[in-house]
Amino acid sequence: MSIFGDLRILYHMIVRPVRGKSHAERMDNFYSGQAADYDDFRRRLLRGREDLWQKMLQGAPCDNTVWMDMGGGTGSNLHFFGDAIDRLQKVYVVDLAGSLLEVADRRIHDSGWTNVDTAVADATTFVPQEGSVDAITFSYSLTMIPDWFAAIDHAWNVLKPGGRIGVVDFYVSRKHPAEEHVRHSWMKRTFWPAWFGYDNVFPSPDHVPYLHRKFTSVLFEERLTRLPWFPNPLFKAPYYLFIGQK
Repeated sequence: MSIFGDLRILYHMIVRPVRGKSHAERMDNFYSGQAADYDDFRRRLLRGREDLWQKMLQGAPCDNTVWMDMGGGTGSNLHFFGDAIDRLQKVYVVDLAGSLLEVADRRIHDSGWTNVDTAVADATTFVPQEGSVDAITFSYSLTMIPDWFAAIDHAWNVLKPGGRIGVVDFYVSRKHPAEEHVRHSWMKRTFWPAWFGYDNVFPSPDHVPYLHRKFTSVLFEERLTRLPWFPNPLFKAPYYLFIGQK
C-alpha cells in the first residue's frame, strides 16, 4: 500500500468529521471514502482474525453449516475459510456500510462463491432466511456497535444449540477483572478508549465479562498488538480472541 493510501485512511479515521443522523448513515459516511484502501490497512491494524477463523474451524463440521460474519465489511475475512468455504451451506456477510459491501460483492463474484450473500443490515436484528445459524463471528465490529449488548444477545438467540460465537476485538480490562484475566494499567484503561474513540471505536471493559457470562467459553486469549504508524513500539493495544458455545 502507498503512503498516500495510509494517509487517506488516517485522515478518515482521525480528522474528517463523521456525518449522519442514524448509525447506518454514519457508518456509510465514514467508510465511503476509504473503502478502496480499507483491506490493506486493516490487515496490518487488526490482528488475530485469521487465528480466530482457524480456531473456529478446527474440529467443527463444515457441511450444512450456516455462518454469519457480523460487521463483515469488504468480505476480506472470507479468505480465512480457505477451501472449507466451498463445503459451507451458506455464509452471510452482514454490515451497515453499503460502500464496504460493494467491495464484498465484487470479491464474491470474482471468487465464484455461490453460497455467499451480503446483507445491508443491523447486527442486532438481522435474521437469515434459514432462521438460525451454526456460527457467528464479530471481527473488530463489536466495538463499533452502539448497542453491543443487543448484538451479543441477538447472536445467542439466532445460534442453534451447540452453535459457536467467535469474537476478536480491541478491549480494556476492568479495574478489577476476574482473577484469571489480565489486568491493564490505569494508563491502558484510559488511553486506548480515548484514542480509538476518535475513530468511533469503543473498547469496553465489559465485552469480555459479558461474553463469558452469556456463553460457555471454549477459547479465550488476551494479546497485544502494535498499531501502524504508532510512534512507540512499546505501547501496544490490547485485543482478545473469544470462542464461546451456546
